[in-house]
Amino acid sequence: MRLIFMGTPDFAAPTLVELAARGHDIVAVYTRAPRPAGRGLALQRTPVEREAQRLSLPIHTPKTLKDNSAQEAFRAHNADAAVVVAYGLILPKPVLDAPRLGCFNVHASLLPRWRGAAPINRAILAGDSESGITIMKMDEGLDTGTIAMAERMTIAPDLTAGELHDALSRLGADLMVRVLAAAERGSLQLTPQPQAGVTYAEKVSNAETRIDWTKPWKRVHDCIRGLSPYPGAWFEIGGLRVKALRSTKGEGTGAPGIVLDNKLTVACADGCVRLLRLQRAGRQPMSAEEFLRGMPVEAGTRVT
Repeated sequence: MRLIFMGTPDFAAPTLVELAARGHDIVAVYTRAPRPAGRGLALQRTPVEREAQRLSLPIHTPKTLKDNSAQEAFRAHNADAAVVVAYGLILPKPVLDAPRLGCFNVHASLLPRWRGAAPINRAILAGDSESGITIMKMDEGLDTGTIAMAERMTIAPDLTAGELHDALSRLGADLMVRVLAAAERGSLQLTPQPQAGVTYAEKVSNAETRIDWTKPWKRVHDCIRGLSPYPGAWFEIGGLRVKALRSTKGEGTGAPGIVLDNKLTVACADGCVRLLRLQRAGRQPMSAEEFLRGMPVEAGTRVT
């Protein structure tokens, strides 16, 4: 098929690579323009732009798609369909209507649950036992389009947001290939989203990232894994700010925030969590054992 691909972050790159590998004619890749990043503030190309350059695909980085010139340039590609994966710009109706078959979006949740910007984080923060990928035909609403295909995935008890992100990005690539194949055959069936069960996945705020040890252990555990590796749930110990990147259910009870043993098991409102992977400010992530070799923490120590 003659396709336009629209995406920006790491999550989108596997779908672009898979579509190219399947022989689709990708006539244009739309992504966000390079931005200053790093200590030297050098311009940083998006993961999708790097893959598009590797594949020798034409790249477009418009600041908006709302003006007539951008919309006319989009229509001029004469695409059968557009594939959209975490692109980052609003697609107005003239853009949505331009491809012959429409615009299809990879969304990292089982719609209508977790519409919006942060479905992966929100699913784990809420303690969901499953997630998945939904491919929808886009309309002008916020993730309200008709469902083309969906596939479920179990969220294991200790799975982090980063691990779910990687698994869903691969699943999204595979599912989009199947959707386009069905569309090409003329056998694709679209189903309206249910009215019941709608939830919204707002961006994670800074205020949500500090660990509250007065919550039940499961809530603390879900906070740690739901924010790992980014932005990272954090706490303070001896005035030092530390990110907790991985945890599991611990053994024992105590006052919230008290370390219960020499293995970084910390008491919560009920039960406790054992911290398995951490990151000190300005350091690389490390295991709890490595952390304790550099900074011993005795039982009875309070973390905040």
